[in-house]
Amino acid sequence: MEDFDVTIIGAGLAGLQCARLLGRQGLRVLLVDRKASLDQKIHTTGIFVRRTLEDFDIPEDCLGPVVRHVSLYSPKHRFLQLESKHDEFRVGRMGRLYGRYLTQSLHAGVEWLPEASYIDSTHSVRTSTVRLNVGSSVRTVTTKFIIGADGASSRVARDLQLDTNREWIVGVENVYDQLVLDRPPTLLCFLDPKLAPGYIAWIAYDGEQAHVGVGGYPGRFDPTSALEQFETSVRDIVDLRNGKQIERRGGRIPVGGILNRIANERGLLIGDAAGAVSPLTAGGLDPCMRLSTFAARVTENFLLSGDPATLEQYSGKLFRSRFISRIWARRIASHVTSSFLTEVACATLRLPALSRVAAHVFFGRGSFPDVTTKQSTETRCFEQSLE
Repeated sequence: MEDFDVTIIGAGLAGLQCARLLGRQGLRVLLVDRKASLDQKIHTTGIFVRRTLEDFDIPEDCLGPVVRHVSLYSPKHRFLQLESKHDEFRVGRMGRLYGRYLTQSLHAGVEWLPEASYIDSTHSVRTSTVRLNVGSSVRTVTTKFIIGADGASSRVARDLQLDTNREWIVGVENVYDQLVLDRPPTLLCFLDPKLAPGYIAWIAYDGEQAHVGVGGYPGRFDPTSALEQFETSVRDIVDLRNGKQIERRGGRIPVGGILNRIANERGLLIGDAAGAVSPLTAGGLDPCMRLSTFAARVTENFLLSGDPATLEQYSGKLFRSRFISRIWARRIASHVTSSFLTEVACATLRLPALSRVAAHVFFGRGSFPDVTTKQSTETRCFEQSLE
């Protein structure tokens, strides 16, 4: 039976970020994913915000052109145009980025196990035994620590007896290439409780690709039908028939806020498994990068010291208090079902004073919070020392 210091279940952005950092620290890391290739079945649109781009080493060739414009549309397609003085957003070429981070992980000594699905884990005194389905056989490994990066419906969280997500939206989008529009790169957001109940429909156009999608609460709409209806309804704004559809993406997005209990002596959760997604905007890439980096540092310290107190700083309760206003905004949004009221709300946002509020939502510097200034500095130094 093989032994590892850390076993990471899930090789999305969270798992890859954590794996490459831990591998560079000399730990023996096993990275597991169900997919044969990481450019298959991508779930996220991949919109990186300014603060993430400033603080992390996202390779330039894994990013699309800069987006500075946002258009916010009402159900009747009346719109508010916002423009930032800064380079606010870039849409990641996520398959390429995953491949780059995987290569860096392999160079750091991480063992890669594709086409393997997590079955369960059991705990003994100092280690856990993890069972994995690999083809037609079961592979068993022992590990000192397990990191769950296996998405919104985390099976690792269940086995570690940590908290699990209870609130999420579902989203589906088409990705178009070779689409040329008579507009600058723009993020177009459509508020329509019929098409996207509790969330938005969107077109993220960066001049090279367009991601066109809808999201909302399951049980209140049919995502695939809503997407077809949305694409038809916006032809007067963006005629997608001029582009070539190259991909369809979809999946669950947790929006209940970061979970309270996300670590114990057996392991911890990162990314969607930890609920590390903005409850209001459902943006998850910045929280993913920050929490995964922090998790790598906490994991290393715990394995070196063996002191359970090291894990106390990795508590969702410490982060969750910073999200209270966004959690309440999410709860309000989840109950808006009237197109008329949405239209009125959009009209008020076009007033000068409230348009500044809208600009703050899209262009503000808020992201996943650091617990303390001291921890923020230590986390940045930890990642920078590994570059």
